[in-house]
Amino acid sequence: MKRERIAGAPISWGVCEVPGWGHQLTPERVLAEMTELGISASEFGPDGFLPGPLLAAHGVTAVGGFVPAVLHDPGHDPLPDIRADLDRFTAAGARTLVLAAATGLDGYDERPAVSADGWRTLLDRLDAVTDLAASLGVTAALHPHVGTVVEGPAEVDRVLDGSRIGLCLDTGHLLIGGTDPVALARRAASRVTHVHLKDVDPAAAGAVRGGRTTYTSAVQQGLYRPLGQGGLDLTALITHLESAGYPGWYVMEQDTVLTAPPPPGQGPLPAIRASLHWLTHQ
Repeated sequence: MKRERIAGAPISWGVCEVPGWGHQLTPERVLAEMTELGISASEFGPDGFLPGPLLAAHGVTAVGGFVPAVLHDPGHDPLPDIRADLDRFTAAGARTLVLAAATGLDGYDERPAVSADGWRTLLDRLDAVTDLAASLGVTAALHPHVGTVVEGPAEVDRVLDGSRIGLCLDTGHLLIGGTDPVALARRAASRVTHVHLKDVDPAAAGAVRGGRTTYTSAVQQGLYRPLGQGGLDLTALITHLESAGYPGWYVMEQDTVLTAPPPPGQGPLPAIRASLHWLTHQ
């Protein structure tokens, strides 16, 4: 894998938009460790964490970022806020909007049901966001995500069948939700417009899927593993995407929760280094 298609993400350093997620490192430390590893592109992280000018000052390309939005509520119009995000993205030269169908609750440990009317609204808005983003030179990708409206296989298929939006293939969230990401890459490669690479402890993923633990608790206990050290066949997934002509980013994302600031050279850095080593040898 060529380094120019590999990107980082602040969540690998424990920086997350969820209130109370854990200790949040400073942008300066995250960027210093990214550049130490030779990572030259990154997603933004939570709103305002890695603004375009700061990334540019460190010589890091702005890829785009994760935007959770309530899309299923007919009484709430998410497009003005998404337009503001897109304007921020384009100002930084970023070209990928990673959209999640948020429930409206904080965090990813609860998931209320959505009505048939809510689903119709959601699918219509996915197309509206796709068109809005395209008009600004940005590619929109829907991110199936634990604790959002689109989590499991039936919901992923509903999006693929009922909308035109591209897919952010997040290997970890798909597996936890019950979708085989390798099989999905085989049958829907043409819809994949962005990739989040995670490796996962299968037993921990099963515990989240079965409701025996929450997503947050599982992350705290080591749900995610360095690439190549979990239960996913990421080599097969990458091989298939490349053979299908996927041209986009591979974003290394190993969600982490920090309880305190780690000493220099410790914390998430060794795992990220191991993931990068594995990926650059594919």
